[in-house]
Amino acid sequence: MAKSRSHPRVVISNNGPYLVSGGVPLAKQTIVTDSEGGSQQWRQGETIPAQESYQLCRCGKSKTKPFCDGTHEKIGFDGTETARRATYREQAKVLEGPALALTDAESLCASARFCDPNGQVWNQVERTEEAGMRTTFLRQVNNCPSGRLVAWDRASGKPVEHALPVSIGLIEDPLQNASGPLWLRGGIALLSADGFPYEIRNRVTLCRCGASKNKPFCDGSHLSSGFRDWT
Repeated sequence: MAKSRSHPRVVISNNGPYLVSGGVPLAKQTIVTDSEGGSQQWRQGETIPAQESYQLCRCGKSKTKPFCDGTHEKIGFDGTETARRATYREQAKVLEGPALALTDAESLCASARFCDPNGQVWNQVERTEEAGMRTTFLRQVNNCPSGRLVAWDRASGKPVEHALPVSIGLIEDPLQNASGPLWLRGGIALLSADGFPYEIRNRVTLCRCGASKNKPFCDGSHLSSGFRDWT
């Protein structure tokens, strides 16, 4: 009989790594851009064989990235969590369109830039009664890895989310010559260092460069800090 696995979750250790359990698979997720440099789609790389549990670097200085090697202790890493603990809907602004609505929690932005092409999603929402624009809008919104942006069907009041497999993505951003955050996908539970359960969501990005001012979530600081993980 196969050994049963625990429910996938990530526990944030105090000034230390992310403690992952539940056999969550890891894979590189690379931002693919169009001829004009606009973020267009995701390309998944080779999957890293997942163990039942493992530790992912949070300080950005491990020599065995994405895994922790204890460097956080040597450098005195301050991993204090500063993000608001309100739900996504409590933080997000709402933009109403004729067919779809858009919610936007700007503090969660991970600077992946899928929102920008084709006139930006904030303008597209006003034209979501058009079939072609609706498709474009939903693709761009759902490609936002952090879950900053969510599309909603106005008739049902329900989110229009693309299903994602339970997994963790290691984001790479070749256009910016940088490595991005950890992309928690498919509803992985996230617990703070003091035991607080963050809202479980389909898409969340966690800082792995150590520089975010919205820990544990990514705020795009990997771009300004020049964070790279070429392992």
